[in-house]
Amino acid sequence: MTQTFGDAEITLENFVATVEIKRPPHNFFDHNLIRNLADAFEALDDNPDCRALVLCSEGKSFCAGADFSSREDTGKAGTIEANPLYTEAVRLFACKKPIIGAIQGAAIGGGLGLALVPDFRIGCPESRFAANFVKLGIHPGFGLTHTLPRLIGLQNASLLFYTGRRIGGEEALKIGLLDEMVPLAEVRARAIAFAAEIAQGAPLAVQSTRATLRGDLAGAVLAQTNHEFKEQDWLFKTEDHQEGVRAVSERRIGNFKGK
Repeated sequence: MTQTFGDAEITLENFVATVEIKRPPHNFFDHNLIRNLADAFEALDDNPDCRALVLCSEGKSFCAGADFSSREDTGKAGTIEANPLYTEAVRLFACKKPIIGAIQGAAIGGGLGLALVPDFRIGCPESRFAANFVKLGIHPGFGLTHTLPRLIGLQNASLLFYTGRRIGGEEALKIGLLDEMVPLAEVRARAIAFAAEIAQGAPLAVQSTRATLRGDLAGAVLAQTNHEFKEQDWLFKTEDHQEGVRAVSERRIGNFKGK
């Protein structure tokens, strides 16, 4: 079975659904893409023939972050009801079925946030991760201030947030950001095999166990994105943010003024 939700394509076979982002080469996201992914996830939640998902992407990068040319997602400060992007992101974390991420390349900024939606991540030496928000002069988003410390610990998360440092597959595996590392050509196949192993279990028992372990993760992400958006809203208006966008696009260190 193949089904398309905008730039997200579902393929379902042997109880494993592959959800592929099709915006190569770098798969930048915007509100529409995250909504399409959330629609796909919810459709699979309702499909008894799906027991596990693989989230993957077509191209060089897994997801290189937000599309800064599209700023219609920024509403007024308050709650994420004013920010459709984060409203859709919370829907991703509400998915009831296990998700394996196939991280074949860069997962940067909000793309790192998207890479933390899955329960497990399969990567390769070419995988790259960065929470580069401070280099853009903004606050982290996409629920990362909850999900990243939860996964790799507060100290490792603080290091990535404060420095904006980019790390490769080997370091990501060492700190727990990746669960397995395989050669680049094998990333997707290994993720599908991992999902197939989970799909061999009794599906109701798997979902029940997962729900117990995750708790109200979607609710926690909702609360955190409300806070993140408030911080981002005022920082988007600073001179440092404008300089950060220029510096990143020009591949140089930002000349920040603290205003």
